Amino acid sequence: MAEILKSSPDTRFWPVDKVILAYYAFCSLVILGWWARLALAPWLLLGHLVLSALLLWEIKRPNRTSRVFRHWYPIVYVGLCYKEMALFIPAIRHSDSDQWLARLDFRLWHANPTIWLEQIYTPLLTEYLQWAYTLFVPAVLLVAFFLWRQGRYGEFQYYAFLIAVGFLVSYLGYLAVPARGPRFLLRHLEHVPLRGLWLFRGMQSALDTLESAHYDCFPSGHTELTILAWWGSRMVSGRLFLLYFVYTPSIIFATVYLRYHYTVDVLAGIATALLLICVSPSVCRRLQEGN
Repeated sequence: MAEILKSSPDTRFWPVDKVILAYYAFCSLVILGWWARLALAPWLLLGHLVLSALLLWEIKRPNRTSRVFRHWYPIVYVGLCYKEMALFIPAIRHSDSDQWLARLDFRLWHANPTIWLEQIYTPLLTEYLQWAYTLFVPAVLLVAFFLWRQGRYGEFQYYAFLIAVGFLVSYLGYLAVPARGPRFLLRHLEHVPLRGLWLFRGMQSALDTLESAHYDCFPSGHTELTILAWWGSRMVSGRLFLLYFVYTPSIIFATVYLRYHYTVDVLAGIATALLLICVSPSVCRRLQEGN
C-alpha cells in the first residue's frame, strides 16, 4: 500500500466515477422535474451538486485524502442514492406494483410462496437465514476489503464499478416497479409468525427501521448484489469463492422465506446479475478507454 500511496496522483475519471456522476446528474434532473412534489427538493438538489463537486475536486485536485476517498467514496454516494428513493418513488409514482407481483408469483407457483413456506418454518432455520440476510452489506464489502488489503487496485476498481452499477440499476428498478413486499401485502394470509432463537427479533426490527419506508423489492438487490459479490470473490481466492458459493443460495432463499421478496423479484435479481456479469467487462473497458 505504501508504494501506491507514493505514486503520482491519478487525475483520470475511473469508470465508477463516470457512472456515479451520470447517475447524480440523472437524479438532479428528476428533482427538477418533480420539484413541486418532492419533499426537501432544494436540499436534495444542493446535496447532489455538493457531492458531485466534491468528487470532481478529489479527482482533479489530488490531496492527502484523495487515494482513500476515491477508492471508498461509492459506499457513501450509492448509499445516499438508496435513501433518497424513499422520497423519489412516492412523488413520482402514485401506485405500487405489489398486487401485480403477487399475482405473477401465484400464477408461477399456484400458491403464495411466502405463505407456502410456513410449512418448513423452524426457529433455528429462521435465525440462520436472518443472519444471512442481515449480513448482506458486509458480505458485499468484504470482497472489496480483501482486494484493497492485497493491493490489487485494478481489480478493486473493477469490483467497485460492478457493485456500484448493480446497486444503481436496482434503484432504477425500484422506481420502475415500486413494491414493498409480501410481508406487507400478504400479512393477512399469514398463519405462523416468524420466530428465531437469539437475535432474530433485533435484526428484523433494525432492518424494518432502515427499509420499511422503501419500495425496494424489484429486482431483489440482495439477490443481485450477492451474486455479483460471489462472482467477484473469485478475484480474491478460490477458498473465498467457495464460501460465497455457500452463502449466496442462503441469502437468495432467505429473501422469500423471511417474506421480504416475491420470487419474481428474485428471478429479476438473478437475471440482472447475470446480465451485468456478461456486459460489465466490456462497458468498464470502454469507459476506461474514454479518458
